[in-house]
Amino acid sequence: MPLSYPMRIPKATTCEGVKKQGNEIHLGRFKKGPRTSLAHLRFFTPGSKMLWIGLLLCVFISNGWCASVVKRQVAADTQNDAELCKGRSPTEYFRLTADEDCRDVVRCSVQGLLALRCPSGLAFDIESQTCNWKANVKNCQQLEKPRLATPLLATDEPICEKGKLACGNGECIQKELFCNGAPDCPDGSDENACTVDKDPNRAPPCDQNQCVLPDCFCSPDGTQIPGKLEPSTVPQMITITFDDAVNNNNIDIYTRIFREGRNNPNGCQIKGTFFVSHKYTNYSAVQELHRKGHEIAAHSITHRNDEKYWSEANVEAWAKEMAGVRLIIERFSNITDNSIVGIRAPYLRVGGNNQFFMMEEQAFLYDSTITAPLSNPPLWPYTLYFRMPHRCHGNGQNCPTRSHAVWEMVMNELDRRDDPSFDEELAGCAMVDSCSNLLTGEQFYNFLNHNLERHYRTNRAPLGLFFHAGWLKLNQEFNDALIQWVDEMLDKNDIYFVTMTQVLQWMQSPTELSSIRDFAPWKEKCEVKGQPLCSLPNACPLTTRELPGETIRLHTCIDCPQNYPWLEDPTGDYFAFKK
Repeated sequence: MPLSYPMRIPKATTCEGVKKQGNEIHLGRFKKGPRTSLAHLRFFTPGSKMLWIGLLLCVFISNGWCASVVKRQVAADTQNDAELCKGRSPTEYFRLTADEDCRDVVRCSVQGLLALRCPSGLAFDIESQTCNWKANVKNCQQLEKPRLATPLLATDEPICEKGKLACGNGECIQKELFCNGAPDCPDGSDENACTVDKDPNRAPPCDQNQCVLPDCFCSPDGTQIPGKLEPSTVPQMITITFDDAVNNNNIDIYTRIFREGRNNPNGCQIKGTFFVSHKYTNYSAVQELHRKGHEIAAHSITHRNDEKYWSEANVEAWAKEMAGVRLIIERFSNITDNSIVGIRAPYLRVGGNNQFFMMEEQAFLYDSTITAPLSNPPLWPYTLYFRMPHRCHGNGQNCPTRSHAVWEMVMNELDRRDDPSFDEELAGCAMVDSCSNLLTGEQFYNFLNHNLERHYRTNRAPLGLFFHAGWLKLNQEFNDALIQWVDEMLDKNDIYFVTMTQVLQWMQSPTELSSIRDFAPWKEKCEVKGQPLCSLPNACPLTTRELPGETIRLHTCIDCPQNYPWLEDPTGDYFAFKK
């Protein structure tokens, strides 16, 4: 039923139970109340996150779930609204009381205070300003976001001498100390204005006279093709990636997608990229993926379930996680060719400059964590010597602001609509499995086709299909649709399924379609046959003092280490952790 049709629904007092899936509204359950006559559902604008149910305004907050927004009823003893809202942003939610329920917050508006209540089972996270699972919200006793001192960067008259800038208290320090990850002002204000557009030491806009391939690539809006080639002469690259542990729960998915005989137009087997996290990974399976020519990349040791940890980690923590997991993979999968050069942060939480300082220090070539908003045409990967060509996208993301010698394999958001020529605009999604409106194999097949068209018919930027294997495992219909679509694409002579590094190799040496079948970097490990190097790996039951009470099996073709590898002991041999 189109949303403009009137529907008979209960008279609602909260939005609890309302969920949006694609273009459908699932009304779920309402608080008890008298039935009403015809009510009207409508969106404010195409793709809006707001919905009227009668006189009740609902706001879609995450995963399609809905929270209620109603005008607060002001009691006689309630604090004055004007006083509460003084100096406060109209977009900031805050609590009036620190109750255990943690669902209720308010924000300021011209009509007074508007109240929001998270759905049952969720709580409002003051710092991230969104509803989350209650177990993940650690600030229920916090009434508002902390007020941070900001530096005096824009004043009528200069406060400091050349080369210095003013802290929030007027004290002058060297400009280079601002946004370096460590507070140098007494009030800490030098670290509180560090966004892409405010960092005093931010990277400059793209300068194509200085940024020259093969070491640097940028364009003002991120959409230009490397080598200034015509789109019709550019191979359409598709990257299929999988995140998290590789083990017996998902290796059958990978074997089916990347089976022998499924070849690109140059005769070489299609390839994928695997961002591997440590815990529960079978390293003999990773060794086999690497033998067959797939790319292995770093996805952290702990995969810690705390988004703030990844956003705020220092350089040392990032090194332990990413350089550490690279060392673990290399050792226990017997990878000796220095081919682990990419990373992706868990939960796609960008770690700001600290993440990229670490990448430079640890000689990582590329990151694939930053998401670009849905756009047409989409963006090509770029180097971070110059400023990102798009806004920092996502809730509370900590994007890099400085110049970094790192490639960004940007994650172009996917268009989740079944029919972009007809459906109203919807927000994009980065991971395929986060496109919650996909309900059938046919929908998924159409989704793949129209997203390919958006790339193929414009600038042929690489199309990234980013998965968690569990999504395909639980939905056989989606798995079948993906296989069918891949086979159809391989019937064309200008579409290639390649790894992240192979994309960069092409960008550093742009090669037209007429010569691409002989492009040497894409011929390496062209067709790999034969048996695995190790068919009976060691299943090592191991412990570590870093994970007390846990015994975890590590599957590897080399000898078992003494301890289960972890942050402080990535080889499993460190003397301080011996039994």
